[in-house]
Amino acid sequence: MVTVLSVGGSIVAPDAPDPEFLSAFGSLVRSWLAEDSSRKLILVIGGGGPARSYQNAYRAVTDTPDDETADWIGIMATRLNAQLVKALFRDICPSEVVYDPTTVEVFGGRIMVAAGWKPGFSTDNDAVLLAERFDAKRVVNLSNIAKVYTDDPRVNPEAKPIDAISWEDFRAIVGDEWVPGKNVPFDPVASSHAQKAGIQVVCAAGRNIDNLRAILDGKPFVGTVIG
Repeated sequence: MVTVLSVGGSIVAPDAPDPEFLSAFGSLVRSWLAEDSSRKLILVIGGGGPARSYQNAYRAVTDTPDDETADWIGIMATRLNAQLVKALFRDICPSEVVYDPTTVEVFGGRIMVAAGWKPGFSTDNDAVLLAERFDAKRVVNLSNIAKVYTDDPRVNPEAKPIDAISWEDFRAIVGDEWVPGKNVPFDPVASSHAQKAGIQVVCAAGRNIDNLRAILDGKPFVGTVIG
């Protein structure tokens, strides 16, 4: 049984790597895996604060910045974060960090760690591709928000939290275009792919370890179900 977690860089490294979160997350993962030998986890790691810092610096020092270069900068941040997470699970994650989700043939060990692949989308899309490859019907998207809202609550005080939403309605909120560093609950390109593949996405706050445990155990949780 394979479970896919898209772990946002905003919780792995909001500005710099967060050892407190990583320690709590590592303990939860090991405990959950130990309860059932058939369980496997795919962890797809985002770029977080370091990605945006470097992308912002690139745009500040370049007269004609382009999205592809900005994307590559963000991808490199995801790969650094992913190497850190792999090190956390080095005894049960024997494979190298996955960069290209379309070439993975074998899942060795209990955990697979993946990072950014190529420009044009975020690590959310890599998570969907890996879910499709290993027949996982759901991607759990962990970030620094507890639920999806009808609009950006930082801008619109009338925005309402959503418990469940169809892919059609969700994509009407996030649009269809990917911009490097774009801050949306789930990448528009990944959303399109997930809808076509029939994959459900759960968006939840990754720092809430008890809530994450409830999600993994199939118990009631706080978050948004898409699809």
